[in-house]
Amino acid sequence: MLTKKTILCIVVSFLSVLGTGVVTSVPSDAPDDIAALRDIKKKQALREKYGIEDKMVLPFEPIPIIEIPGYGNLSAPLVCDELKIQSQNDKEKLAEAKEKVYLKGFYEGIMLVEGYKGQKVQDVKKPIQKMMVERGEAMIYMEPEKQVMSRSADECVVALCDQWYLDYGDAEWKQQANEALKSLETFCEETRRNFEATLDWLQEHACSRTYGLGTRLPWDEQWLIESLSDSTIYMAYYTVAHLLQGGVLNGQGESPLGIKPEQMTREVWDFIFFKTSPFPKTNIPKEHLQRLRREFEYWYPVDVRVSGKDLVPNHLSYYLYNHVAMWPKDNGKWPQAVRANGHLLLNSEKMSKSTGNFLTLSQAIDKFSADGMRLALADAGDTVEDANFVETMADAGILRLYTWVEWVKEMIANQNNLRTGPADTFNDRVFSSEMNSGILKTEQHYERMMYKEALKSGFFEFQAAKDKYRELAIEGMHRDLVFQFIERQTLLLAPICPHLCEYTWGLLGKTGSLMKASWPVAGPVDEVLIRSSQYLMETAHDLRLRLKAYMLPPKSKKGDSKPPAKPSHCTIYVAKSYPPWQHSALSLLGKHYKTNNGVLPDNKVIASELGALPELKKYMKRVMPFVAMIKENLEKNGPRVLDLELEFDERAVLMENLVYLTNSLELEQIDILFASEADDKVKEDCCPGKPFSVFRSEPGVSVSLVNPQPCNGMFSTKVDIRQGDSRDSIVRRLAKVNRLIKDLSRVKLMRYEDPLLGPRRLPVLGQEEQGKLLISNKSVFNINLEEKKVTLADNGLTVDIGDTLVYLVH
Repeated sequence: MLTKKTILCIVVSFLSVLGTGVVTSVPSDAPDDIAALRDIKKKQALREKYGIEDKMVLPFEPIPIIEIPGYGNLSAPLVCDELKIQSQNDKEKLAEAKEKVYLKGFYEGIMLVEGYKGQKVQDVKKPIQKMMVERGEAMIYMEPEKQVMSRSADECVVALCDQWYLDYGDAEWKQQANEALKSLETFCEETRRNFEATLDWLQEHACSRTYGLGTRLPWDEQWLIESLSDSTIYMAYYTVAHLLQGGVLNGQGESPLGIKPEQMTREVWDFIFFKTSPFPKTNIPKEHLQRLRREFEYWYPVDVRVSGKDLVPNHLSYYLYNHVAMWPKDNGKWPQAVRANGHLLLNSEKMSKSTGNFLTLSQAIDKFSADGMRLALADAGDTVEDANFVETMADAGILRLYTWVEWVKEMIANQNNLRTGPADTFNDRVFSSEMNSGILKTEQHYERMMYKEALKSGFFEFQAAKDKYRELAIEGMHRDLVFQFIERQTLLLAPICPHLCEYTWGLLGKTGSLMKASWPVAGPVDEVLIRSSQYLMETAHDLRLRLKAYMLPPKSKKGDSKPPAKPSHCTIYVAKSYPPWQHSALSLLGKHYKTNNGVLPDNKVIASELGALPELKKYMKRVMPFVAMIKENLEKNGPRVLDLELEFDERAVLMENLVYLTNSLELEQIDILFASEADDKVKEDCCPGKPFSVFRSEPGVSVSLVNPQPCNGMFSTKVDIRQGDSRDSIVRRLAKVNRLIKDLSRVKLMRYEDPLLGPRRLPVLGQEEQGKLLISNKSVFNINLEEKKVTLADNGLTVDIGDTLVYLVH
C-alpha cells in the first residue's frame, strides 16, 4: 500500500526523477514541483482530468527536508514567490528558479531528515541511492541524455554492453599525470586550468570497440582499441618512420634499412623506445637497430603538440596519461608543451554550409591572396578563445601590405633626398631603440607561437614607430635608419607574409633568398629614451586638447558669445619636482610600497595617515583623487610612478622637439619655462610629467606679402608682423599660409627701396628683384601698434617698410 507521501511524490514529480538519479524532487525544494502542487490544488478541472481526489492533495503542504543558507527550509516556495511564478507554464522563470536553488542546495544544503540530519546534501546522495537499491525501492536505470545521431544522420540505438576501460582515476597514475602537467608549457592559463579540471574528474574511459579501424587489444583480440585511446603516442613512430617506410606516406614504401614489417616485433620496439631494454632476438643488424634508437632519442620528447581546445578534456589528457605510463621513470620523454587553439569563426559567426557562411581555402586565396590570408589568420586570434576571420579586416590588411610596398619603392627612388651624416638626433635615437625593442618582443612572441602578438609588435607597432619618426623628424629622416628599418621589417614579417617579403627583399637588391637570411640582431634598447618619446607624444596630445578647450566660446546666458581668436604663442611650464602636498603623498605611498612588498593599503588607511599630516590639511579634497590616479598608473606603468623626479630631462625633450610642437599646434612660438618661474597657481597645478600650458595671442601689424613671379601659383597674402620678429619667423608664418612652399631655404624675403611708391609700380618680367632690397637673417622687425607701423632694424639702421613686403621662391 502506498503512503500519502509516496503518492504525493509520484503525482507531482515522477517524470522528473526518471533517468536523472537521486534528486530532491519534492515541493519543498524543487520549483517545478511546488508549481505543479499549487496548480493541482487550485484547479479542480486538472484534478478531475487525472482522477485525483481532493483528499489526496488539498490537506497537504510541502514538508521541509533541507536547510539552505539564504533560502531557509522551504527554498522552492520562497524563490517561486520572489519571482512571482504563477503556474507550471512560466518556464523561463522556473528555469531561473532552478538555477538559484539547485546548485546552492546541492553544495550548501543541510539535511533535516532523521538518519541523515546535519549532513550535507552532496555527501548523502550516494548512501541514499545505495540504501534504496538494497531495499528494492529503486533500480539502476540508464538512458542517453538526448537522442543520439550518427554522422550519417541515422538515429542510433544505444546499448549497455561489456566493455574494456582504462582507469584514469587510478591514484598513482593520476598523480604522475599531474606531475607531467606541472612541467608542461601550455602557453595559456586557461588551457592549464582545463587540463587540471579534466585530470581532477577523469575516471574510467571505455577504450575499445568491436568494429572499424584500429589495433587489436593484445589480451582480447575480439576488441579494437578506439581512436582516442590509440592515438596518443603515435608521434614516437614519426621519429623512425623515414627509416622504415622511406618517403612514402601510405606505409607501402621500401625501408631504407631493408627492414620488413614482420621484423618489428614488440621486443624490437622495446629496444628502440626504452634505454634499459636488452638487445632483442632478431635478424635485423645491430647497427640498424642502434640507428633507430639514436633517431628516437634525438627527436623525442615532443617539443610541442598543437591541437584544438575541445580535445583537452579527452585526447590531450590521455596523451599525458599514456606517456607517463610508457615512460614512468623517464620524464625526459614526457610531452614538453601543448598549444590548444580555439575554433575559427568567419565574420563573427560559426562557419556553416547550411547558412552559407563558409569560405574554402582556394576561394580565400583567390579573394585575398596567400599572404593576405596569412596576415588575416594571424590577426584572428591567439588564445583558446575562438579566432575570428573578418573579411573587412583581410581587405584592410591587404591595403596595409600594398601601402608598405609602395612606401619601400618611394624610399628607394628618393634615397638621395634623405638625410645623411650622424644619426644622433633625439628622434633618430628613439627610432633606433624602438626598432630594437620591436625585434626582441616579436622574437619572444614567435617563440611562444603568439602570432597575433607577433604581428602586433612586428608589423603594426613597428610601422607605427616609423610613422612617428617620419612625423617628428622635422629635419628629415636619416637614410641609414630608413633602410635599416625596411630590412628589419621585411625579416620580422617574413614568417607570416613570405611571398611579399621575398619581393621586398629583392627590391633592396639583396642576393639570395630571404629564407636564407638570419633573424635581425637587436641592438641596445634605451627604455628611458622610449618613455621620454612617449611623454612627448602624450604632451603634444594634451596640448592639442587644451588648445581646443581654449578656443571654445565662453559660456553666456544670452548665447551670443564668440570664440576667442586663435592664439599665436604658448608658454609651457615644466616642474623639476612635485608640489609639496603631492610630494608628501607620494613619499607616503612609496614607503608603503617598499615595506609591503609592492602592495598599497586601502584608501581608508591612506586617507587617515595623510589627514594626520598638518601640511596636507588644506589640500585633502585634492589628495585622495591624486592617490587614486597614482594607484591606477601604478598598475599600468609599475613602481616608477612613485619616483619623486622624472628619469629624463623633461625640458630638454620638449626643447629638442620645439619645432614639431609649434607646427603641430600651428602656433608662432612656444616658450619652455620652469614652473618655479611662474605664479603660485602654476606651481600648484604643474608636476613632473604633467606640464602646464598658457596660451596667448601676441598683437601684430598686418602686412601684405606679394609674389611678382609669373605663372607659379604663389599668390599675395597677408601676415601679422609682431614685435621682435626675424626674417625666418616671417617666412615660417608665410609657409603656414601658403602650403605650396615646402623648402623654406628657397624663399627670399625683400622690402621695397621706396616703401610708398614701390608697391604701386608694375613689376617688370624677368626683373622681379629690381627696386627691392634683401632682408637679412640679422634684421629685426619692430612694430608700433598705435600707428600700425612696421620698421626694420638692420646694422644699426631703422627703416620703414611700409605695408608691403615681397617674397620670391627659387
